[in-house]
Amino acid sequence: MQKRMTPFTTVFAGLLVSLFASWMVSGAPVATPPATTAGTSPSNAAIPAGNAESRRTVLVTGANRGLGLEFARQYRAAGWRVIATAREPDAARDLKALGESVRIVPLDVTEPSSVAALKASLGPQPIDLLINNAGQGVGLEGGSLDKLDVAHFERVFQVNALGPVRVTQALLPNLRAGRGKMVVGISSGLGSIAENREGGFYGYRESKAALDMFIRGLAAELKGEGFTCVAIIPGWVKTDMGGPNAPLTPEESVTGMRRVLDGLKPENTGQFWSYKGTQVPW
Repeated sequence: MQKRMTPFTTVFAGLLVSLFASWMVSGAPVATPPATTAGTSPSNAAIPAGNAESRRTVLVTGANRGLGLEFARQYRAAGWRVIATAREPDAARDLKALGESVRIVPLDVTEPSSVAALKASLGPQPIDLLINNAGQGVGLEGGSLDKLDVAHFERVFQVNALGPVRVTQALLPNLRAGRGKMVVGISSGLGSIAENREGGFYGYRESKAALDMFIRGLAAELKGEGFTCVAIIPGWVKTDMGGPNAPLTPEESVTGMRRVLDGLKPENTGQFWSYKGTQVPW
């Protein structure tokens, strides 16, 4: 049975939604967006399916719905080999509907044994692009510190911050064997320390800031090997996490992110981007 909202809680919830929206779509234009090849876009830059040797491989975590599902759909359409992970593959109906060309692998990013099983199942398979997309959302409750559920904080941190560390560490040999050598962390404007002026959203903010710092450190460590490691903001998207009032569809968000990623080069490693093609302050 749901509790009836009072006028105060209705206004408070509305304010939180507005704040969440402003940070999910933030992206200060501090640099020129990376260039893409003239006449190409993420939707028309497909590699011929018959040219097996030239096809690139992308692994997307949390691909059973939302942004992860759309990443899998678009990269499949562009001719990539797609490895998509889900905690419960049998229940991932929309992901399975993409067809046998998308390889679905079970993965719970919070479980070391599950990550080890993923690594074992892939063997020496080269991976050109790793998209650390699996994430735990933030609700309207717990906006202030006195209402924070520390257990929820810990769960969010396990998924959003430690999950990408576990997966990237396990798949580093596969990434080194690939030609693309790109690691992406799906972040949020709420994770920007420089742009945090209102507080709140405890757990989610910290988890995304930790993800960003991991990407930044990884970029510095692997720069000499030609890796490109970036964090990117998808915007406020109509997903289970973003809700029905979000202004972006998954297709619009992922198309924007892919356009940014397609234009990046190793010299862009360690940067923080928005799906709009603008850099974001850490």
